[in-house]
Amino acid sequence: MNPNPFAPPKAEVADVMPGRAAPALWNPNAAANWSLLFSPVFGAFLHMKNWEALGERDKATASRRWAVAGVVVFVVLALASAFLPEKPMDGISRAGAIGLLFAWYFANARQQTAFVKARFGKDYPRRGWAKPLFLAVLAVLGFVVGLGLLGFLIGLALGGP
Repeated sequence: MNPNPFAPPKAEVADVMPGRAAPALWNPNAAANWSLLFSPVFGAFLHMKNWEALGERDKATASRRWAVAGVVVFVVLALASAFLPEKPMDGISRAGAIGLLFAWYFANARQQTAFVKARFGKDYPRRGWAKPLFLAVLAVLGFVVGLGLLGFLIGLALGGP
């Protein structure tokens, strides 16, 4: 008998963690889907946290590298947009962002999706989405405000209004 009828179900996973319940995870497919809106940095970070919960340190490190690489790509694209002509940079920015998304998904994200499906199927406790989505919205807003401030400062330095 479960002492709390409102607690999420716990699946026993004998082949991965004998005698222990499956850890609470964010659905890796949902994390990849949210990455369409919030960038692969979001999905890679959640996948990193999932790998850590699963005890897979090497895979968590790989996801962390993808998250850092995503931040670097977006910062480089944003800085390049400040100094290069708008027309070609617009296409370069889109291609870079879409390329990063596809590279992350096929090189890293699908691996976690397959791992979780093979080990747990659909029987594992789910982590909530409110906090990561709220933080993702804040991060996007912070990035946009930071870019706006950077553009303003560059305009001042170049003798703008």
